[in-house]
Amino acid sequence: MKQCMLFMVACLILTSCNHHKKETKETIKHLVTSPVKKDTIITKDYVCQIHSIRHIELRALEKGYLQQVSVDEGQHVQKGQPMFKIMPNVYEAEVNKAKAEAEIASIEYKNTKLLADSEVVSPNELAMSKAKYDKAEAEVSIANTHLRFTKINAPFSGVMNRLLVREGSLLDEGELLTTLSDNSKMWVYFNVPEAEYLDYISNINKKEKQEVQLLMANNRAFKHNGIVETIEGEFNNETGNIAFRATFPNPEGVLRHGETGSILMKIPLKDALIIPQKATFEVLDKRYVFVVDDNNVVHQKEISVGAELPHLFVVDKGLSKTDKILLEGIRKVKDGEEIAYDFLESEKAISNLELYAE
Repeated sequence: MKQCMLFMVACLILTSCNHHKKETKETIKHLVTSPVKKDTIITKDYVCQIHSIRHIELRALEKGYLQQVSVDEGQHVQKGQPMFKIMPNVYEAEVNKAKAEAEIASIEYKNTKLLADSEVVSPNELAMSKAKYDKAEAEVSIANTHLRFTKINAPFSGVMNRLLVREGSLLDEGELLTTLSDNSKMWVYFNVPEAEYLDYISNINKKEKQEVQLLMANNRAFKHNGIVETIEGEFNNETGNIAFRATFPNPEGVLRHGETGSILMKIPLKDALIIPQKATFEVLDKRYVFVVDDNNVVHQKEISVGAELPHLFVVDKGLSKTDKILLEGIRKVKDGEEIAYDFLESEKAISNLELYAE
């Protein structure tokens, strides 16, 4: 009898515990919210190449020995400053020779003119003498030009790059000496995919220049903003991209020709559908959310993310503004499971993330 009583008490206790667990399970509530639809701004980044506004090659215009190098690598030179001098002896001799021949032609022309004035020689002979004199003067001009080419001065102010020749080198005509970069302003080129180009061109204010930022290779922002000035006329058929060019001021000379970095460009989005990132999960490189239907049953639904903000996703397709999505506990539910939930207004859900969608 005593054992029977103990058995009945144990059954009552077990039944009570099971009932308590069932009640506890049924009272678990999940947090649910909806996407918010609003205008926002996203920041796109693009790999870029940095070029000097003027970057040229300096080449020898004449043959000869390099007699003098007046500048050094990395030096900032002023417009007109002497940089290279090719030994001028041969070209000086050519100038003197041309001047002498021009003097002879001048004398012959003057004598022929006197004779022509006295009608001793014909007008044609005078014209021939004048032509010889003009040709001799042209030879002097050419010889002087060749002589001037032995001195190479800076065509503009800029930074000289690596020296490719040394004093005493025998130069050929057209041989590369160095390059010169005007770094007062920089042209920054970056490629934009076709879809993003269409978003950009559809939303920008045509009367205002688009400002962009430059993230340098050390992951620091360049202190001056740039302006998008030009877009190329056609797309690259192989990549589907089109090239943009932004111009940046460079008063401190921080940027140099050939650097790389990333352009940060703000793009406005109208009526963007935004959800918290934590409401999503990935399966095999695809992103999903749990949508709650009218019967409080959750269903796994694939979405397409068009852009990313800190802690937020902009959804291209897969959701509507009226959908209810599971915000918390996505690892604790299964597809097709009925749940109890509390609804959190979408604006409040986003503000709780301490984010600001402009």
